[in-house]
Amino acid sequence: MHERRILVSKERTIMVFHHHYRQPAIVAAASVRGYLENAGITVVDRTSTEPIELIIVLGGDGTILEAANIAHRQGVPVIGVNLGHVGFLAEAEEEELGELCERVVRGEYQVERRMCIDVEVRHPDGSVQSEWAANDIAVLSTDKGHPALLAFGVDGEAVSEYGADGLIVSTPTGSTAYNFSVGGPVVWPDVQALVLSPLAAHGLFTRSLVLGPSSVLEIQVLPQQVQDCEVWADGRRILPAPLGSSIRVTKSTTDMQLARLVSLPFSARLVKKFGLPVEGWRGR
Repeated sequence: MHERRILVSKERTIMVFHHHYRQPAIVAAASVRGYLENAGITVVDRTSTEPIELIIVLGGDGTILEAANIAHRQGVPVIGVNLGHVGFLAEAEEEELGELCERVVRGEYQVERRMCIDVEVRHPDGSVQSEWAANDIAVLSTDKGHPALLAFGVDGEAVSEYGADGLIVSTPTGSTAYNFSVGGPVVWPDVQALVLSPLAAHGLFTRSLVLGPSSVLEIQVLPQQVQDCEVWADGRRILPAPLGSSIRVTKSTTDMQLARLVSLPFSARLVKKFGLPVEGWRGR
């Protein structure tokens, strides 16, 4: 789903968010700041809490996900410049930085909405902690020498239990990340779904499952194991999940917003980012 961004105010504030310590990102951020300020745009960094229009991110997918946490709170889009490796979430490469700045100054970008997930961890003492994720949540054992013992159900019905290194629940956006690395399916971003993939599970029923957007997924940390578990949101934010905890995962009511310069089909982005071989397609 794409929405054209229409700028109605002459006063504009944009956040420039870069990788913490990589020198190319720091240099690129200074260049972007100078360009935007010369165009009369107020530029703020990650420490700012004032309202913004957009976040320009310089780094890899991890940096984009880090910035997305701020964007999620403010309800604004992010646009990424890939200074990392694959950069699947990025809109531009480093050599396209100048064009990206020009387009942003002119307000020539569209907003693509991506489904997110909410996670709620209910502890045995009744306390509850919550988080959200744009890519995925992973339920992992804190004891690397023993598997986690996890049971899960969907919409109140028990489905299965695993001895596994963990369970990954991904969005369609996150299906090309951790989920993909463990053999899970790639899901087109306009599909509304939750993808459940076990991580190094013991058992016969260990394939990925694709759940509907209204599904309520519950994962239980079974008490008969050695150590507690943790819930990692987008590989960055951690919630403790002690023995006996219940983890509830649902489709979020809030989307992640990605600013796009080009309306490119997902299949074309997939081929470009992964370098897939397509030479024989239709006589190429």
